[in-house]
Amino acid sequence: MGWPPAARRWAVFAACAAAWLVLAGAAAAAAEEKGRERGAVAAHAQGPPQRRHRHAYAAMMYMGTPRDYEFYVAVRVMMRSLARVGADADRVLIASADVPADWVRAMREEDGMRVVVVENLKNPYEGNLGGINRRFKLTLNKLYAWTLVDYERVIMIDSDNIFLQNTDELFQCGQFCAVFINPCYFHTGLFVLQPSMDVFKGMLHDLEIGRDNSDGADQGFLVGCYPDLLDKPMFHPPENGTKLNGTYRLPLGYQMDASYYYLKLHWHVPCGPNSVITFPSAPWFKPWYWWSWPILPLGLSWHKQRLDDLGYAAEMPVILMEVLMYAIIITITRLAKPGMTKLCYNRRSEKQNAMVYGLIKMSAILAIVVAYTIPFFIIPRTVHPIMGWSLYLFGVFALGVLVSNTFLLPLLAVLTTWLAMVGMLLVMAFPWYHGGIVRVLAIFGYAFCSSPFLWASVVRVMDSLQNMLEREPFFTRLGEPAPETEFSKLY
Repeated sequence: MGWPPAARRWAVFAACAAAWLVLAGAAAAAAEEKGRERGAVAAHAQGPPQRRHRHAYAAMMYMGTPRDYEFYVAVRVMMRSLARVGADADRVLIASADVPADWVRAMREEDGMRVVVVENLKNPYEGNLGGINRRFKLTLNKLYAWTLVDYERVIMIDSDNIFLQNTDELFQCGQFCAVFINPCYFHTGLFVLQPSMDVFKGMLHDLEIGRDNSDGADQGFLVGCYPDLLDKPMFHPPENGTKLNGTYRLPLGYQMDASYYYLKLHWHVPCGPNSVITFPSAPWFKPWYWWSWPILPLGLSWHKQRLDDLGYAAEMPVILMEVLMYAIIITITRLAKPGMTKLCYNRRSEKQNAMVYGLIKMSAILAIVVAYTIPFFIIPRTVHPIMGWSLYLFGVFALGVLVSNTFLLPLLAVLTTWLAMVGMLLVMAFPWYHGGIVRVLAIFGYAFCSSPFLWASVVRVMDSLQNMLEREPFFTRLGEPAPETEFSKLY
């Protein structure tokens, strides 16, 4: 005696799901093994420094923000980029005592950093930091750079930098040097300093007495410590390799704001070498987030460096499980579609009918919004952009199919926004724009042309909901048998 058709379908689905799980486990194991091999090779090749250099590149890391892991990955990528450009200096991480031990071990053993563990400096200006800026309350840990007295010069750098070429000539600068990417205030994303315990103690005293601080973080504090830097001469490295004394301004090419690139879609910073890219933008558009490309094209450069140095082994198990989940959703939705026949309610009064109608419409609209939102939050944030966008679109498609079949909505109307997003990504990623202005105009033109279709899809969804609610055969009173009609099932 053969199995019923429904049982056969579920058996095939179960076999497919089991095969997916086996493949996902095998792929995850292979990815992790590859990551371990890459880490072992890196540790053997770079290892902890065998000797101390006279100079150092230093970065800091502290905990307590929602983006701790992202900045951990960013620091590793940036420090490895220094090795890629041949920097002849130690790489030092100033880490707060609460940084996880396995992170410290990876950065020390696999990335070749010298890790200096410190206690967080109390920020007396914390009350001036409001809202999202509270993530800067521990940035005064940068002051510990002045305690690295083993070195003659230190270049302090933020994790959102990308090094395009060697910048060792900066070690010839004076006691303090920084870049003005703002017409009035220098930027603390990269600055050169001469370590000194006396200077450090003086800064601690300034913290105790509450020196004026314009922003409550390291930027405002250091600007207050060096208020006359704008009037200082521009740094030009001496050809004989000697070190300068005093304070200097650095050419803009040592801190190229990424926004300069987007005007012409290529770099055009003639004053000084085009050596370092910085991303002092909104925190949600840092280069390591997968959604930063193609919105901000330079994000792909950061991910290329990460792919070459670290890979994506840590995120692969999560990605494979998400793909499996979305595939299961599509399969179950397809198998269960014939059974989604009707919605039931008890029609006691016209007022209750109106309330139920309204709840059903609100539920359908909320379900569509959730379908477009959930995949965004469950994708690993630092995954490669192409992989991230592909996973997001696949997830929205799977959940959109589920919403369409649950509320008996036309699939094309539910996924019109999905199609518009695909088109927008293609418009933004188009590689042959003549400049940033042309790119922006093309994006606005596409948005203008697609808006009528989006509005039409909203109208179509609302009309479909209204028609579904008004069809008498599909809605029976609770406790009453459904009439046997040809409309008793929707396919």
